[in-house]
This record gives sequence, C-alpha cells and structure tokens, in this order.
Amino acid sequence: MAITRHDLTRRREQLQDLQRYLAVLEADHDGARAKLLGFRQRYLEALGPLMRELDEIEAQLHQATALLGEALKRQGVEVPMSAPPRGRTWPDIPPLPDATPLPPEPTGPLTDLPPPSLKTLYRRAAMRFHPDLAPSGPEREVCEQRMMIVNEAYAGGDRGKLESLLLAAGELPEKVVGGPADAVRAWLGLCEHMVQGRIRVVQAQMALLQSHQMHELHIAVERAEVGGMRPLDIMAARLRAQITERRQELYIGERVGGDAKLAADFLRKRYQRLTGLGLG
Repeated sequence: MAITRHDLTRRREQLQDLQRYLAVLEADHDGARAKLLGFRQRYLEALGPLMRELDEIEAQLHQATALLGEALKRQGVEVPMSAPPRGRTWPDIPPLPDATPLPPEPTGPLTDLPPPSLKTLYRRAAMRFHPDLAPSGPEREVCEQRMMIVNEAYAGGDRGKLESLLLAAGELPEKVVGGPADAVRAWLGLCEHMVQGRIRVVQAQMALLQSHQMHELHIAVERAEVGGMRPLDIMAARLRAQITERRQELYIGERVGGDAKLAADFLRKRYQRLTGLGLG
C-alpha cells in the first residue's frame, strides 16, 4: 500500500518524540544513579571502617565460641550454636547497558512515493526563496537572485534546476525527487520498535535502582538530615558501642573455657542475642 509524504512526516515526528522521551528517561536514570553512588561513597567513608572492624570481631567471636562448643560437646554438654556471621555486602549499582544504535535510513531505488509535480516544486521553492519573506539586506538580495532562477526554471520546465535548489536548501529528498517509501516505512517501524524496547529497559533499570537497599537508606538519611539530624554520626556511635560490647564478649569467651557451666551459659546467651530465640 502506498504511503504519502504526510504519513512519512508523521511517522518521523512520532519517532523523534519517542527518542526525546527516551533521552529524558536515560537522563533521569543517570542522574539518580550518580546521586546514589555519591551517597554510597559518603556512607562507606563514614561507616565502612567501623563495619569492617565489627565484622572482624564477630568472626573472632564465632571462632572462639565454636571451640567452646566443641569442648563442651566432648564433655557431654549440648548447647545451641549460631551460624557463622556473614560480612556486609553492598550490591553494585550498575549503569545502563549500552544501547544498540539505530540502523541508517535506507536509500534504495524502489519507491511507491512519486516525485512531486513541477508546480509543487515551484511552490516550495517560492516559499524558501521569495524575497518578500526574507529580511532586508544581503540575504534579501540573494533571495531575489535565486527567485529569478526559480521563475526561469519553472517557465522553462527545468525540473532538475528546481530539485537542485531545494536539495541544496535542505529539503528532504523524498519531498523533492520521491524516495524509497517502502524501505523507509519498514525502517521507521524497526526504529520505533528498538526505541520502545530501550524505553522498557531504562524503566526496568530505574525500578531496580529505586528498589536497591542503598536507595532506601539514602532516602531515610536524607530525610533525617533535612530535619536537622546527623544520622551517619548516630550510626557510627552505635557501631562503636557494638564494637565495645563485642570486644567484651570476646574477652569473656576466651576465658570461660575452664568452667563448663559458665561456658554453656555464655554460649546460650550469645545464641539468644543472635537469634532472638529464648531457650526453655
């Protein structure tokens, strides 16, 4: 089925609208990701060393309690043992995957878009070069000269001259000499499909970004800071307190091995602290 120039223009405009929308989505994603990466850096600089220190002490505690548990088991005393501690991990915040470039617009010889009539070419040339539409000065003089050439070409039926003038002025080829409308129509459809697919990818990546654990933490910290609080300092103080408690616990755990009752009581309390489960 033939396609009109109006249809091609409309399809091109729709594709351009999609591309503009995609560009906005990509910019929003990249801005949100950059903001989140900046917060992550600030968070880890403030708390990372403390978290690593706490993880190291927890690992030492687990090793000490495992030795206690084995010693008690050899004495016939069964006590619950907690699972090995897991160090904190922060998932990556990946960038958008690279987009597949759109294919070039085809310029093949097949066409169902006939070239415009000589009169149509003349009217388009007049709209571009008529001196009455140009500002005064040198530009108007150039338009007067070109309009004389347009009038002469139209009077002499010189289609080639009008086409050359319009193409040099930036008119789309299919508006001047016709074009590969079938191929262009297929190309537009493919480009629309690719851009829509990319939009879905960006939207999915944005959803993943907003569900990232660091994003939720960022929102909470930002709200607290707007309210005049210093949440990172509060977190650091809590980590230091936990480090002090774990060091005390490690000190005790390394010294109760000679008393089975004290060792069993120590392991039960540690199990309750880690699991929140009471022991009947």
